[in-house]
This record gives sequence, C-alpha cells and structure tokens, in this order.
Amino acid sequence: MPTDPNDPKGLIRESYRIEGISDAECRSILIDWALSLSAEQPPEQAIAALLGSYGSAAPDHPMTQLLQAGQSGMTPRRRGGSRRR
Repeated sequence: MPTDPNDPKGLIRESYRIEGISDAECRSILIDWALSLSAEQPPEQAIAALLGSYGSAAPDHPMTQLLQAGQSGMTPRRRGGSRRR
C-alpha cells in the first residue's frame, strides 16, 4: 500500500477503522500524527486533505471533529484572568 504523505504512518486512516474509538484516543492519535509530519508538510494542508478523504464519510466520528477543530485555526487563549496579568 502506498504511503499517504498527509498520513505517513496511516494513523488517521486506522483511527477511522476503530469501532467505538473515544475522543481521548483520537486526541492521542492526532498528536502522534502531527509529530510524524515532515517539516516541509504544512499541517493545514494535510488536515484539509484528510478531511476530504475521511471526514465526509464519517461526519460524526471523533477524529473528524478534531480535524475540523484543527482546521478552524483555534488560537490559544490566556488563562488565569486578571491575577495572571
């Protein structure tokens, strides 16, 4: 089977095959996937390609929801309120 440059280890593909996978398990897989991308591979493009490949067939899958969150460009928020400032 040829290697997908957007999913070099096949982690995302396999996560969609696991029946009853939890959100926490998908988060762990997503972190491992992000670490396996090459430095030249923009994660935003890889996420868009993976959503195109798997997301439409499984819109309620926890991995689809995580990929969509990653695509939305979530920015980190400050924590701690006025005491941290």
